[in-house]
Amino acid sequence: MYAGALVVMLGAGAYFAGEQDRVGPARARVTDDLLARSKQMGGTGLPKDVFLRAFKAEAELEVWARFRRGGPYALFNTYPIAAQSGGPGPKRKEGDRQVPEGFYRIEGLNPKSQFHLSLRVDYPNASDRKRSDPKSPGSDIYIHGGRASIGCLAMTDPLIEELYVLVAHGWPKRVELHLFPTRMTSERIASLGRSHPSHAEFWAELAPAFAAFEETRKPPKITVDRSGRYSVERVP
Repeated sequence: MYAGALVVMLGAGAYFAGEQDRVGPARARVTDDLLARSKQMGGTGLPKDVFLRAFKAEAELEVWARFRRGGPYALFNTYPIAAQSGGPGPKRKEGDRQVPEGFYRIEGLNPKSQFHLSLRVDYPNASDRKRSDPKSPGSDIYIHGGRASIGCLAMTDPLIEELYVLVAHGWPKRVELHLFPTRMTSERIASLGRSHPSHAEFWAELAPAFAAFEETRKPPKITVDRSGRYSVERVP
């Protein structure tokens, strides 16, 4: 089976080198528009540094970019999320259908996904491994094409092409992803805490990262303690 093929990525929708290329046509379709947006922001090419933030309640995924090393990020685009399963709160177990919440990174590019193209999220992260079901925390979380979701963020095929090309341009440079239940303003946190009090303490750990980026436009440094709690340090 696939004799002599190079496995580029394992997991859901594994890709084998030599299968039909989807990335080349996608790049041809979206690059001109992405370059035009980069030019509007003062760049001379696609950004090599991108940072992602997703907000479940608003069903939005933001792409932030910078063109000067060490400088602040600027909003490149905001994309609507076509589908996401579950509700407010973190993912804690295989089969709970929850989209994770917390601080992640993109750990893989899947150019032959079951859902056109996909970006693999490094769930479970260090915090999840402490706090989720020890035997079955869940896995295979992606940002992908299409309009169906079981714990992933479905973006539609046209939008995942843009996201994929942007992330792939600077690959394998680290791409961070912050997944929030909502935009973490004091009013929205209070409202969400009243309706879902069991998650209020967890969301209080996430809020400082949202506030830090809003102020500095630089992703904060995130650490995880022995119990799995997040700690946030602003980057000047």
